[in-house]
Amino acid sequence: MSDSMPHHKHELVLFHAPQSRSASVLILLKELGVPFHLHVLNMLAGENRQANYLSVNPLGKVPAVMYRGALITEQSAIYIYLADTFSIGNLAPALDDPLRGPYLRWMLYYAACYEPAVCDKAMGWVPQDRIVSPYSDYETVQQALIEQLRQGPYFLGERFTALDLLWGNALEFCTSFGLVEPDPVMMGYVQRVANRQSFTDVKAEDLKLVALHEAENQT
Repeated sequence: MSDSMPHHKHELVLFHAPQSRSASVLILLKELGVPFHLHVLNMLAGENRQANYLSVNPLGKVPAVMYRGALITEQSAIYIYLADTFSIGNLAPALDDPLRGPYLRWMLYYAACYEPAVCDKAMGWVPQDRIVSPYSDYETVQQALIEQLRQGPYFLGERFTALDLLWGNALEFCTSFGLVEPDPVMMGYVQRVANRQSFTDVKAEDLKLVALHEAENQT
C-alpha cells in the first residue's frame, strides 16, 4: 500500500499507519478539508524501520507531514502547524485570541504530560520523585484533565477547536483499550466528539488498511 518517495515538495503528504497516532492527524485533515496525499506504511511489515522512511523520521514513528519542502514530526507540532496554516481563527484560536494560550497549553500538555503518564502507567512504571518527573504523577495529570473537561462541552468550554480532535481521539483510544479509567466526565466528552463524521471515516478506512496489511504479511 505504500508508495515510493520523494513526493512533490509543494504537495501536502501525511505518513500514516493505521490505528496509530497518525489517525488523529488524518482526522484533522478531513476536518480541514484540504487536499493531501496519504502515504501509508505497513508497520506490521516493518516499513517504518526501512531506510526510505528513516530518512523522513529517524525514530521510525508516525505521524510525519511534509509540505512545501518542510518536514514536521511530533503529533502536537503537526496539529499546531496544520490548524494554523489552514484554519487559524476557526479550529485554531488566532494569535491575539485570549484562548490562544490555553489552546497551546493543552496541546502541549497532551504530548509532554498526559501521554508519558499513561504510557508509564501501562508499563507499571511509577515516578520515584515527583520533582524530577516531567508530569508529577499519573493521578495529578488525570485530575487536571478531568477538571478542564468538566468546564465543557468542549476542551475550551463552548469553543470547538483542534484540541477536541486530538484529545477526543486519544481518550477514545485510551479508554477503549483500558489504559485510562472511564471517568464519567471523560466519557461524556468522548461521546460528544468522537461521533463526528471524520472519526467514523478514519476508523473505517483504518480497518480496511489493517486487513490489507495482515493479508500482505500472510503472502
